[in-house]
Amino acid sequence: MRKNIQILDCTLRDGGYVNDWAFGHNVITSIYRRLDTAGVEYIEVGFLDERRPEDLNRSIFPNTAALDRVYAGVEKKQAIPVAMIDFGTCSIDNIAPASESFIDGIRVIFKKEKIAQALPFCRAIKDKGYKLFIQAISITAYTDAEMLEYVEQINEIKPFAFSIVDTYGLLNNKTMARYFYLIDNNLDKDISIGYHEHNNFQLGFSNTLKFIGKDSDRLLVADSTVYGMGKSAGNCPTELLAMQLNAEYGKNYNLSEILEIIDTNVMPIYMKHFWGYKLDFYISAMQACHPNYVQFLLQKKTLSISSINDILSSIPTDKKLLYDKFWIENAYTQYQSNEINDYATVRFFEKMLVGKKRIMLIGPGTSYHGYVKMYKKSNDDAVIGVNFAPKDIMCDAVFISNAKRYTQFVDGTDRGKNKQPVVLTSNISPIAGEPCMLLNYASLVYPDERCKDNSLLLILRCLVSLGVKSVELVGFDGFRQSGPNYFEEGLSFNNLNIIDYNNIISRALTQMSKEIEIHFVTSTQYVISK
Repeated sequence: MRKNIQILDCTLRDGGYVNDWAFGHNVITSIYRRLDTAGVEYIEVGFLDERRPEDLNRSIFPNTAALDRVYAGVEKKQAIPVAMIDFGTCSIDNIAPASESFIDGIRVIFKKEKIAQALPFCRAIKDKGYKLFIQAISITAYTDAEMLEYVEQINEIKPFAFSIVDTYGLLNNKTMARYFYLIDNNLDKDISIGYHEHNNFQLGFSNTLKFIGKDSDRLLVADSTVYGMGKSAGNCPTELLAMQLNAEYGKNYNLSEILEIIDTNVMPIYMKHFWGYKLDFYISAMQACHPNYVQFLLQKKTLSISSINDILSSIPTDKKLLYDKFWIENAYTQYQSNEINDYATVRFFEKMLVGKKRIMLIGPGTSYHGYVKMYKKSNDDAVIGVNFAPKDIMCDAVFISNAKRYTQFVDGTDRGKNKQPVVLTSNISPIAGEPCMLLNYASLVYPDERCKDNSLLLILRCLVSLGVKSVELVGFDGFRQSGPNYFEEGLSFNNLNIIDYNNIISRALTQMSKEIEIHFVTSTQYVISK
């Protein structure tokens, strides 16, 4: 039965992404002591990052001297304490010799574009007496040839360990095994191999089991965090890995100590800052792209998942894992700006508005619910539902500019009692068999990037183009920090940065009020300045 498998717990470092490393001094030292008592072989105590000020309550340190002060009262027993440096964030001058520091090892991370600059820094770390761990982050960005060339350079430095790092959680058992085979068969036999995973596909634990089960004579070091604590989808849980090693590999980790960490130290953080399997990180892994692309598109709250997938599929290979904000902003705008001939739809609106004295737009805010009880529609009224179809008021048209709302509408949630004419902006792909008319999205976009696709602003710009001089708004309440923001829970979307968004829309409405009179019939958070 093999004994050359060890755990490197990185709760205090990788877990720190969740709470900005603000564990509190007592919690930091408590987690370290309990992991040490549990028999965990390596404990990553935090980041070394000279950009951050010294703070006894955080596990991120500007230099080794600050780190030493946090751990001044901690006795080193069995475990080997290590820290991590993201190359370029901590100069060698901020690192004391290993003989003068609490930590015995340093892990260095950098992407393949920085190999030439980072490897001399790694040599300097080793020269200071530290166990050197070199982390091959974004492992899937390497071709086989690039990895073999990299391994040759690693062999020259001969660090303590070289780690496979699945930064974006893209690996499965088969692909992880392929990278392991490539490295194991070409890496100097005295260098250990590590594995660090993320749980985007819920495979963190499974891939780690595959890793530790590999037939190799060298030391294998498996990364994990207590309760899987970590950025986004989280990591392989230390308690599960330790349990498996006890059961299958004759290890003797003290699980009670790890469970005490969960109960006393980690669970209070989890209740405030959830981590674990998440849709956005699943999508980013599925599309093999940087998660910021997905978050950018989801935060727009205008696209269906299928539309998001369409955009992500068009990301050039060289930009997939290197987030390019300019590219995704441009791709989003181009995707939305689907030009069509909307003459017939414009004529429909013109006919609908002829002879109408009162033009009312209805949104799904909570104030709508009270208003509908007293409203009786007149022949002089033209009523347009915006991104939903009221169930209690027969609209002359339903205007939808948001792909998510359209999907909801078609599924029946917002259909209302009667079939009302549906007008979609051209950024939405109509579902086959669903009758609708289309308006050019690009011609309606508001010029402010922060709110250019807001549905209220889009329909107001449409009405202005039709010569409408005055409009009444019902159910456009703005957003509140607490309490429901929609009259039906099913209409709710993800939370916004509410105060900022209200202010942005208020400024846009103020600007638009110069072209069309805007009257709020129901209460609202928006303010139109005179």
